[in-house]
Amino acid sequence: MQQLQEQADLPPTRLGKALTAMPVVMTVIATLLAGLASSEMTKAQYDRAFGAQLQSKAGDQWAFFQAKRLRGEMQRNTLDLLSATASSTTLGAAAEGDALAPAPEPAPAAAPEIAAALHALEAEEPAEVLNPLLVKVSIEQIEGALRVARDRAKAYDALTTPLRAKIEHTEGGLARRLRFNASRYDHEAQLNAVIARLLELEVRRINLSSERHHLRSQRFFFGMLAAQAGVIVATFALAARQRNLLWIIAAGAGLIAVVFALYVYLYV
Repeated sequence: MQQLQEQADLPPTRLGKALTAMPVVMTVIATLLAGLASSEMTKAQYDRAFGAQLQSKAGDQWAFFQAKRLRGEMQRNTLDLLSATASSTTLGAAAEGDALAPAPEPAPAAAPEIAAALHALEAEEPAEVLNPLLVKVSIEQIEGALRVARDRAKAYDALTTPLRAKIEHTEGGLARRLRFNASRYDHEAQLNAVIARLLELEVRRINLSSERHHLRSQRFFFGMLAAQAGVIVATFALAARQRNLLWIIAAGAGLIAVVFALYVYLYV
């Protein structure tokens, strides 16, 4: 340090010592910003991978939805076909409203933020409309809504299982069984659709988080470049034995790097 101070022709004051240490300080800042940039990029990649997993789960739920809707239609088509060809004794008497599966328990009211985001998602609103609504929704809120939706699906399955077994063993109740299963599949399909929509909402929210981490990584990288520029200029100032313009440029680059990094960390 003493040798560098003499080479730079700096006075042995606090300011002179600070100017001499500037390349070291700027190097430390550049290293910290490089670490932050790498950390944000890792988070962005993790969110993208997690979002892809959730998208696969949402696709499974939509597949269940389609399969159950199709099964329900098959039950009704079979009932219509048998009604036209079989006798009432074979089918068993069943009025239009007879033997319908019970409806699931009403869903609890969703949080206003989730309800607004779901409405925009179902309406296929553009990103300019959907993203501000997604920002207001936390991942924890969506996870809580998913737990409630999955519990409703499990509770409905527990409710209909004994009823289904009872109807299966009813003699002469073919029409009743077909109508019961058709309505049951319709209700189960809607429960799967609710889970699928919440999963898609979580995918959009996580993708938005990934984009934010990616943007922060870029900004920290720019801050690192500014800090490295400060290191280079400060080193030139030491070598050229200049304390005026080059020191001002080096200090300015370092200050810009620090202020820019703080802004990105707090507000981006």
